[in-house]
This record gives sequence, C-alpha cells and structure tokens, in this order.
Amino acid sequence: MADYDVHIIGGGLAGSEAAWQLAEAGYRVRLSEMRGGGDTTPAHQGDALAEMVCSNSFRSDDGDSNAVGLLHREMRALGSIIMREADATKLPAGSALAVDRDLFSGGVTRALSAHPNVTIVRERIDTLPSEGLTIVATGPLTAAALAESIGAATGKDALAFFDAIAPIVYRDSIDMDIAWMASRWDKIGPVGEGKDYINCPMDKDQYHAFVQGLIDGEKTEFKDWEKDTPYFEGCMPIEVMAERGVETLRFGPMKGVGLDNPRTGRWPYAVVQLRQDNALGTLWNMVGFQTKLKHAEQVRLFRTIPGLEKAEFARLGGLHRNSFIRSPELLDGQLRLKSAPHIRFAGQITGCEGYVESAAIGLVAARFAAAELGGRTLPPPPPETALGALLSHITGGADASSYQPMNVNFGLFPPLAEDVRKKDRKLGYTQRAGKALAEWMKFAEGVAA
Repeated sequence: MADYDVHIIGGGLAGSEAAWQLAEAGYRVRLSEMRGGGDTTPAHQGDALAEMVCSNSFRSDDGDSNAVGLLHREMRALGSIIMREADATKLPAGSALAVDRDLFSGGVTRALSAHPNVTIVRERIDTLPSEGLTIVATGPLTAAALAESIGAATGKDALAFFDAIAPIVYRDSIDMDIAWMASRWDKIGPVGEGKDYINCPMDKDQYHAFVQGLIDGEKTEFKDWEKDTPYFEGCMPIEVMAERGVETLRFGPMKGVGLDNPRTGRWPYAVVQLRQDNALGTLWNMVGFQTKLKHAEQVRLFRTIPGLEKAEFARLGGLHRNSFIRSPELLDGQLRLKSAPHIRFAGQITGCEGYVESAAIGLVAARFAAAELGGRTLPPPPPETALGALLSHITGGADASSYQPMNVNFGLFPPLAEDVRKKDRKLGYTQRAGKALAEWMKFAEGVAA
C-alpha cells in the first residue's frame, strides 16, 4: 500500500500549489520533481520548487477591474501558497504584482519541505502511473519520456509552441543620467511610489535603427522538428514583433505613452522599460524583451539602447519549446484524463498560460482530488468566477481543433446583462465573481467537512 494519497508529478507552480492544497486538507502527498535529482530543463536555472523561469511578474494585482487581479483575489481566498509567498516577496512594479523570484521560490520550497503531509522526492517519472490518484503538473517542459507516455495514453500528439525568455541586467551597469524612474501615468501600485520602472528613451532615428537591428540580427536556428511550431501570442519574441511592422513595438512593449521624460518634459518616441527582479534591486529584467537572438547579438544590439551602452547581463534571453495537451477533448470537467480518470492534469500542460493561471489550475485540481478522496464530488467553481472561467475554457469551452494557450481574461466569462454600461463592465464582472465565489466556497467547505 502506498504511503501517500496523491502522487503529484512536477514541482512547478501548479504542482506546488496542488501539493499545498492537498496537504492542508489532511492528505499525504508524494511530490516528484526531477530537478535536483540529476535532471533539469532547457529553461530552469536551479532546483527550487515553483521557480519562475521567464518574467518575475504575476501581472496586474487589480482585483476590481482586471481578470488576472481577480484570479489573485480568488486564490488568496482559497489559501493559495503561491499567492501567500508572492505577497511576502513582492517588489515595486506599479499596479502589477512582481516578486523577487529567488525569495519567492525559496519560500514555497521551505513551506512544502516543512509540511508533515508532503514528501518531496527528487526523481524523474518516465511513465504515467497505472493506478492511484495522480496529478500531472510537469508543465510545458515535460521530459521526453513522460511526454511520450502521455501521448500514448491520450492517443493524440501533443501540441507545442515556442516560449522566449527576457534578459536580466545588473542595475549598476545602467546609465541613470540617460534613463529615469517612472511608472506609466505615475500610477502607484501596492508597492512602490509610482516610479517603479527604469525607462530608457529612444528618439525616432534610434528606434528605427533598433528595429532594423532586431530584424537583421542573427537568430537561434531551429531544429527540423521545431520549424512548424507556432509562437504563443502572449510571449512573442521581440524580433518577431518587429518583423510585423516598423511601428509594432511602439504600440507594444516599447510604447512611450504616459511616461514623461524629466529631461525633456515629453513622452519619448519609444522606450525600453526594465522592471526590478530581486529584493536587493540589483537585477532588472527588460520588459517584453523575450528573444531568440543569439547571445552575442543580444549584447551588441541591446547596448545600442540609450542608457544601456555599458549594460552587463546577469542572464541573456533564450528560446525553448513548450508543449501542452488538447485539454478540451482529453479532459473532463474535473481535469481527469477521460481515458484514465485516476490521472488529472494541472498547470501549463493543460494549455493555460501564465504563472498565476498555472497555479490556479493546480489549486482546482487538488480541490477536486481532495473531494474524491473524501468520497464526495465537488462541482467546478462557477463560470462567473475567474477560476471557473479559466477551467471552463480548458475543459470544454474552447474549440479543441484550434486550441491555443490562453491567459485568463474577461472574454472567458459569461456575458453581463445587456443594460450594463461599457465603463461599468469590468467592475460588474468582478463584483459578480465575488458573490459567485462566496457561494461556491460555502458549498466547498461542506464537501470538505
């Protein structure tokens, strides 16, 4: 007889959240994580649980008018370890929730390591378990052998897309005689004073030369099996955006709107923003600068940015392939694999996109598993909630034939009444969600009892 109630495969944000939720509900968890056991991935830097690979931001923390901020609020209400540690390690980032990524993952690792109901095993799992409740949360970088096992179990080829990593710059190598500190529109967030980003300005000629440099720069070469893999629109390499038109970046990550340059009193033609990446303030990441440029080309080109002429890089950008399953076709409403219902999937491998979305699906998967262990059935969170809207998209709301990774957004929610004015809709969604979640939580507590 196994010495655990649920086997969780993968110690990223989804797996860590799932382990915490089950452990807090009184169930024993075996958490298998291959990093630290002799294996790693092309994108991870260490072996801490819940490592943030790309950005250090959980995006907007505005729970009244933003869908991801609403998701933050709902997860906090449900005792999320990911949100607890994010709040404990947050950094100034305007209205966004950004964290010191090392302190954050360290906090999650310590909490799970200290929990009496969690056993962390540094091991690589190559095949799906044939029995026993299991949550697969291996993320978009699932190891090859397990990916093959998943493919065999589903009878479907895994879909895939490319994801790119943004560079990180040492703060003391940025020329602050050129750059300046500001948040867009001087907006003050939960941390900071409205001056949370380092801004590097460009005039028209500098911007056009930079865009041409992105287009001409030497890129990472694709392997044969990678050539037809699409990018995820929410994490597009900056050079791919540049290829879509010379003005594309000025309406994307390089827009100067709302950023008054104190040296000119005007908005810059274009701007490169950097966001604090650690609590010491020594590391800053280039916002929206995911890239597949070769490393030497990155250094050469990024040092043409005003203020970054002498930039030193703690990490350069990179590119990796991400995989996910066709969840609307393969999973039921409780995230169970239809062909093997003892197995649930959670996190980015289901096709949700983003740190907080990944952790949210881990939370829901764990709640479903806990109810099943207790001999009860927990209904899904209402679709009027951020949790329920995201879950509905993954488990049937999306078209399986054209399924692509998706961040949480109000377009996934049931429409409001037609008489709600456009300017009131965002608040309408969040207020309705709050009431729906409160009712669901009353029922969920009864199921858990």
